[in-house]
Amino acid sequence: MENKFNFIENRAEHISDIKDYIFRVLANWKWFVFTVIIALGIAYYFNISAQKIYGLSTTIAVKEKQNPLFSSGTNIAFNWGGVSDKVESIRKSLISRTHNEKVVRRLKFYIQYLKEGRFRSEDVYGKTNFEIQLQPNQYQLLNTPIKINFIDDESFKLSVDFNLDSQYNLINYKDGSTKKLSIENETFSRTYLINEYINLPFLKAQIAITDSLKSLEGQSFFIQLKTINQTTQQYQNIRAKGLAGTSLVELSLTGANKNRIVDFLNKTVEVLSEYELEQKTNYAYSTKRFIDAQFKNTSDSLKLIEDNIEDFKEKNSIYNLSAEGGVIFSETTGLDKMQEQLTDRIEYLDNLENYIKSNSDYTRIPAPAIINIEDGSIASMVGELTSLSIKKEKLRNEVTSNHPSLKLVNDEIETARNVLLENLSSLKDAIKVNLKNSERRLNTYNYELTKLPNKEQQLLNFERKYRLTESNFVFLMQKRYEADIAIAASVSDISVLDLAKDTGQGAILPRVSFNYMIALLLGIILPLFVIIAKEILDNKVYTTEDIERISPIPILGVIGKNIAENNLAVYLKPKSSVSESFRGLRSNIQFLFSRDVKDKSKTIIVTSSVSGEGKTFISINLATVFALGGKKTILVGLDLRKPKIFGDFEITNKKGVVNYLIGEEKQSAIIQHTKIENLDVITSGPIPPNPSELLIGDATDELMKNLKEQYDYIILDTPPIGLVSDSLELVKYADSTIYVVRQGYSEKGMLKMINDKYRKQEISNISIVLNDFKVKSKYGYGYGYGYGKYANGYHEVEEMSFLKKLFRFKK
Repeated sequence: MENKFNFIENRAEHISDIKDYIFRVLANWKWFVFTVIIALGIAYYFNISAQKIYGLSTTIAVKEKQNPLFSSGTNIAFNWGGVSDKVESIRKSLISRTHNEKVVRRLKFYIQYLKEGRFRSEDVYGKTNFEIQLQPNQYQLLNTPIKINFIDDESFKLSVDFNLDSQYNLINYKDGSTKKLSIENETFSRTYLINEYINLPFLKAQIAITDSLKSLEGQSFFIQLKTINQTTQQYQNIRAKGLAGTSLVELSLTGANKNRIVDFLNKTVEVLSEYELEQKTNYAYSTKRFIDAQFKNTSDSLKLIEDNIEDFKEKNSIYNLSAEGGVIFSETTGLDKMQEQLTDRIEYLDNLENYIKSNSDYTRIPAPAIINIEDGSIASMVGELTSLSIKKEKLRNEVTSNHPSLKLVNDEIETARNVLLENLSSLKDAIKVNLKNSERRLNTYNYELTKLPNKEQQLLNFERKYRLTESNFVFLMQKRYEADIAIAASVSDISVLDLAKDTGQGAILPRVSFNYMIALLLGIILPLFVIIAKEILDNKVYTTEDIERISPIPILGVIGKNIAENNLAVYLKPKSSVSESFRGLRSNIQFLFSRDVKDKSKTIIVTSSVSGEGKTFISINLATVFALGGKKTILVGLDLRKPKIFGDFEITNKKGVVNYLIGEEKQSAIIQHTKIENLDVITSGPIPPNPSELLIGDATDELMKNLKEQYDYIILDTPPIGLVSDSLELVKYADSTIYVVRQGYSEKGMLKMINDKYRKQEISNISIVLNDFKVKSKYGYGYGYGYGKYANGYHEVEEMSFLKKLFRFKK
């Protein structure tokens, strides 16, 4: 007969394997419950102990606001126009370190108010009804907690614990300078009254009550001072996000104290609004200062000219111009004013042209201070050039210098620049023509002036000079008035749409539900990974299906877990499922014997791969079940290296097989009767130095021959076949061989040797018994081939106390 071992693969088998694998994973449900409870416990502790972080926001609108009383030609706060990058500038300012430092100084956030909490020192800013007022330009203790223990509502004890091995510094918040503090005593403690001046080497301040309705008696707080840089660094996480398609900016900040967040967000907007308004009116202030200086000079000149005219009239007795002189005066005065205006325009256009030619940044082109730009095309072209320059600066922060969009903007800027320069040149030429025409007309009137009497000529010149100066005086007066209105009427470009406010918002961190969800997932996934890894790496045999997949040897039966006091499971508990399994084994083994030995004595060898797989347990109970069935049976212990069977039968091992094989005793002397009817035992006897040599001798043949004549069944308990070769020498006596595999103990690779011998037909009539089998499934719990609750009444209830389980586990 040819023995072959093939794997049969089909869909049903795969489904069965998957279901079996799932059931094996679910059998570890206790680990899942345990790890989920532990994970949820850790998540709970983290949720209650982690620092709670809150997030608040405020929204502002950024829009350039101009006074509607002024036009672009007369506004003292003149703007060339063009596309503004105001929103981006405001956003950058809000997150800048310099701006945040201003806010920190305004709010005095470098002073920390702390109170001892359950897990940490808690920030109680805004929750106390007192404040510490530091004396300006004095040195204060830095980065060291100062304890304030209120004795009552009128006094408190101030204490500091110093470490003589540490170094302490003092800081002056006015100039930011620091110096070292010399410590003489480890502990400082002193009592003060509320509002009493604290004059110490490390602290110069006083404690003031902000709300007298709340009592402070018995409460303790800590004051800790930080540097401006340390405090500012804590607020660098402020976010300023421009809302797409609008001129709105949303400010958001996170922190552990909502009162601090609210105050910081609102104060940062306030400080920036003040700064932007200051910057916006700087041009008007500078212009006003220039106008004031010019106004004073013009006023002085006007008074001087007026005095000169009066003196001239009195000395020369001439008070009025002639009719002809009046005409000349009227015409020349207008021409003088025109010439002055045209000269101012040419001068400004020259300055504008020089600026454009000598600079590459056109975002700050100088605007006219006291002249009007009447040509709208110039203002339009300058505005376009300014817009392109702003666009260029924005692109430079986003793309490389070789990017096509940046190159295109550069080309557009160059084109706009050249067009503007050409228009400036044309405009200057036109103004110069007007200036020459006015000069020619003025020269004509000056010629007519020479025809007048000398005294009248002088008076007319005085009057012309006075009228021109008076015109300038009125113009400057108007401009000064405009500057005052521009300053008074200027408003910030920033307006608050939504103030930051504590409306009871919950903490954004820790995320309680999320943490519990993660804990639940980890509590399931981690043990699942461990179990899967264990299953993958586990090389043990657990089910009959495992044996069928790795061995072609047929399975004779399955024996459940023994819970009896010793190995005599069938004798002690004859109605147990284990006993029933051995009866099934007794029935099945009959089919292994050939026809010619059915009515003769039968020899059964019981072996295994290694020690501990239960071959002795199988041998004892198999012999017992044959004996209880009325068959004369003998159990022979041939494991000469590790004798065991004598202890369970309460017999001695002084004489045994070894004594017979060496000729020391006769066969009758080594056979021992047991308390089980029809069952005799031959123990191994003393451990010999040469067990293999003894077993292959003629004495063994003689012993086996004699036993066959006397007994119906001979059960040979042999050594493990995977450790020694003794069992292979005894196979020739066997009518059937039982190979014991223990659930959860025997490794799959151990069957390789017996499989090879089976394929080579070196061992025939062999079958496998799966020992110590324990079933766990969704259908119930039982041993061997028991049917859980469906076996009630047929088998003894197999229960084991916790202590007995623990004892057996330790064994």
